[in-house]
Amino acid sequence: MKRRTFLATVGAGSIALAGCTGGDGGGGETTSTAGGETTTSETTSGGTTATTAASNPLSGTLRVATYQPFIDAPSVSPGKWIKREFEKAYPDATLKYLTPDSELNYFIQRRKAGVTIDADVYVGMNADDLVRIDQKLGDTPLFDPIEQGTLANESHVRDELRFDPKRRAVPFDTGYISLVYDQTKVDDPKTFDALTTAPYKGKLIAQNAQSSDTGQAFMLWTVKTLGENDYLDYWGQLLDNDVRIVDSWSSAYNAYSNGEAPIVVSYSTDQVYAHQYDEPLEKHQIGFLNDQGYANPEGMARFTTTDVPELATAFIDWMLSKQAQSKIPILNVSFPATDWADLPESFSKYAFEPPEIVTYTYDELSGNLDSWVNQWAERIASN
Repeated sequence: MKRRTFLATVGAGSIALAGCTGGDGGGGETTSTAGGETTTSETTSGGTTATTAASNPLSGTLRVATYQPFIDAPSVSPGKWIKREFEKAYPDATLKYLTPDSELNYFIQRRKAGVTIDADVYVGMNADDLVRIDQKLGDTPLFDPIEQGTLANESHVRDELRFDPKRRAVPFDTGYISLVYDQTKVDDPKTFDALTTAPYKGKLIAQNAQSSDTGQAFMLWTVKTLGENDYLDYWGQLLDNDVRIVDSWSSAYNAYSNGEAPIVVSYSTDQVYAHQYDEPLEKHQIGFLNDQGYANPEGMARFTTTDVPELATAFIDWMLSKQAQSKIPILNVSFPATDWADLPESFSKYAFEPPEIVTYTYDELSGNLDSWVNQWAERIASN
């Protein structure tokens, strides 16, 4: 998941913004660099990618955009396995990854500017990303809705993880926001209120809700559980108790790993990672505040501008296959999005689901997300 950004190598590949299309200009080339690979595609004067018609619609190059650690984290990441196995399943297809530094914002900006979208599928968006897309692009679509019945494997998707009422994004995994704490230094706080008391003064590291997906999810969890009228007062109490707020999950987890504080906002699959690398599990205990965890499912969607729609759809369906769903959670340190994943016994032992799952739907976030984050930033991040 995006939480493991700190594991990515320095100097990740990015995609150079190509010139705008329009007018009566001629065609050109768009060069993309990602994961050490460079691809060039010829564009027409209308700004669309020119391809040679193929008799097999499931052939050709599929350009999958995602976040960098999905493909090349030094520890574990699913990207290489997905490429290898998908190309085995579709031998006439070649999968190319694109990892722009600004992730989805890169494609939002291109779509808004009328510039060619140089990808076919995006992997790794959340409900809040869709809200942001719709706020910035309005009626200009970035992703296609996927009609019901199109995906053979969609019936296995867990209903509680579906987060897009417009059927653009299909979940492929999920994580649950929780606390991770060092049992040798501190007890499980168990409740939100406990974190504001003296035994936990200066003990918590959290993330900025403006700059971190994990931080925003934790903030949304406080809104959901404590209420829209009271969450800011709660964060004020956390500040009074010397909570440390950093810009990213990677910064927070590095600080936690270095012993700078014994509690960090993270994910309930943390022991899966710790077990794989023989870390002492007592330093990777999972805490579910108020017996809850905030669900943050990740989805995948097909760009409206793709010139290989059948291949893009086939990829999305393949990601829901039993084979993929049994492997991605292990490599992405996450939970599967389907009901038919075959996971090892160690996974069920070290990956924890909260007693109560809480989250916000797209409809609940739409019209509220910006105001909640802005209010939080004005009162909390500025202090």
